[in-house]
Amino acid sequence: MKYHFITIEGNIGAGKTTLAHLLSKHYNARLILEEFADNPFLPKFYENPQQYAFPLELFFMAERFKQQKDLLQQSDMFQSLTISDYLFTKCLLFAKVTLPEDEFRLYQRLFDIIHQQLIQPDILIYLHAPVSKLQRNIKKRNRSYEQNIPDDYLFNIQETYTNYIKQHNIKTLYVDASNADFLGNEKHLQVIYEALEKDYEDGQHFISLP
Repeated sequence: MKYHFITIEGNIGAGKTTLAHLLSKHYNARLILEEFADNPFLPKFYENPQQYAFPLELFFMAERFKQQKDLLQQSDMFQSLTISDYLFTKCLLFAKVTLPEDEFRLYQRLFDIIHQQLIQPDILIYLHAPVSKLQRNIKKRNRSYEQNIPDDYLFNIQETYTNYIKQHNIKTLYVDASNADFLGNEKHLQVIYEALEKDYEDGQHFISLP
């Protein structure tokens, strides 16, 4: 494995954590998982987005920063690869959707100060799935506070991710995850393994699953 830090991203319900677990097991990699359940503002946000968006996003940013800074600065002689199920820039992308303009400008100033202190991934695996698939996955995992997420919110997140990837020259495997079943279909996992072995240039590289 030529990479040292792989990040997996995608919309809510895209399958990021599942794939991160499977890749970390395959490569014997250190795993960084987002601890979203610890955010006390998350259930409140889904009930009242306008009131709780700013503390929600601020809490997420602080927790993600602490988690990545602590783990990525620890050397592990037995695990030279780290896999994360989120990109730190996710903070800014979600805040752009959830916050009004004045709060977003303040949030972005804080983000810019923090972001430069972190290690950036060598490659990003982006899982793109249609909103209908996302909603099925969300219903399936059955987190009570997620069950009424509107389609419009997921569409906005999707569009924000897509625009970010187009505008930034980060090496990205853009995976069509419309029919993804990483747990049940070994061929889908094999496509990801093979893609990670190739010598891609920076930019987007589109991956289809059989």
